[in-house]
Amino acid sequence: MRVLISGASVAGPALAYWLARYGFEVTVVERAPALRKAGGHAVDLFRPAMDIVEQMGVLEQVQAGRTGTDLLTMYREGHARPVNVDARRVFSAVSDRHIEIMRDDLSEIFYDATRHDVGYVFGDSIASISDGGEVVFDSGRTGAYDLVIGADGLHSNVRRLVFGPESRFTEWIGAYLAVASVPDHLGLDGRMEGLVGVGRMAALYGAAHLADARALFLFRTPRPLDCHHRDVARQKEWLRAHFADAGWEVPRLLKELDRTEAFYFDSITQLRLDTWSRGRVTLVGDAGYCPGPAVGGSTSLAVVGAYILAGELAAHGGDHTRAFPAYEAEIGAYVRRSRSFAVTAARNLVPGSRFQLWALAQGARLVNHLPAAVTRAVSKAGAKGVRLHDSITLKDYTAARVP
Repeated sequence: MRVLISGASVAGPALAYWLARYGFEVTVVERAPALRKAGGHAVDLFRPAMDIVEQMGVLEQVQAGRTGTDLLTMYREGHARPVNVDARRVFSAVSDRHIEIMRDDLSEIFYDATRHDVGYVFGDSIASISDGGEVVFDSGRTGAYDLVIGADGLHSNVRRLVFGPESRFTEWIGAYLAVASVPDHLGLDGRMEGLVGVGRMAALYGAAHLADARALFLFRTPRPLDCHHRDVARQKEWLRAHFADAGWEVPRLLKELDRTEAFYFDSITQLRLDTWSRGRVTLVGDAGYCPGPAVGGSTSLAVVGAYILAGELAAHGGDHTRAFPAYEAEIGAYVRRSRSFAVTAARNLVPGSRFQLWALAQGARLVNHLPAAVTRAVSKAGAKGVRLHDSITLKDYTAARVP
């Protein structure tokens, strides 16, 4: 069976790995001219995704790519004394098995694990998809595929072509995120430093193997901004406006915006589709069920989603009429819990009032003083909360294979 996947970031190559392993003939098409290697921003892999990574045989590479951030130092606006947080305690409360890694590093690891068994086409994109699987590309070439899968992110081209405009399925949950590659002028070594105030947060972090660092900005607005996700100049204007009077290292970070080679800006938006499949087409990862960038564990969700989609296709002999509903049923509860968690996280991560700012600092201090065993025990009390990722039990698809 011939399968076309749109998107070569994380979900696409992860899905390609499992489909190729089960015997499918896989092609991945990517709009970018080459695999992105700018470093990206940091993402999290929790226990289920880590288990999948181990099954893929790339655990050693993923561990080698971990950022190594163990200490968080946050300054509150209006307070001179910083709050230090042991990041290892935080993540051990969230998951029994966790790694933070740069997104582009993870993408490169998955690509290297698949490039000999999967066909990759860079610098092209899907222009149209017929009900029978006939695909026309932007380059003008055509192809016939049994299945087409959108793994092309929050602003998915495949979803737009098959399901309609993005505005039908998105729900903004109150904040914006920006990440820029900047010089590591603080000499970060296993730590992240930042400033948090009412309605905004700025931070600087790096990775053990990177020479530069990443400037992170999060901010709230009372209503959505009138800004297209590809209008970089306008995005930088909004960023400067919201952090113009901020202290700490923020003025220096804002000056770097004109020199940075890598800049990301997007709304923290959820996708809410009733179904991710239509005919021969389905969606995986952020393209189908993004819970919200930076707040919902979307990378772990994407890796798990890719594993389940490939497994159900193999278990049903490639019959998408049975496999797609099984895939949606298997991952549906995880998606819904991730959505709920993301809404709460977006509300609490960036304080909306002085009281919330105070509570955030007190919570950070409490984490440092509670025994690690107590922190884990409290967090495990609710699988719908911070432990939602570890609450997922993966099915075993090892016996499945397409005839």
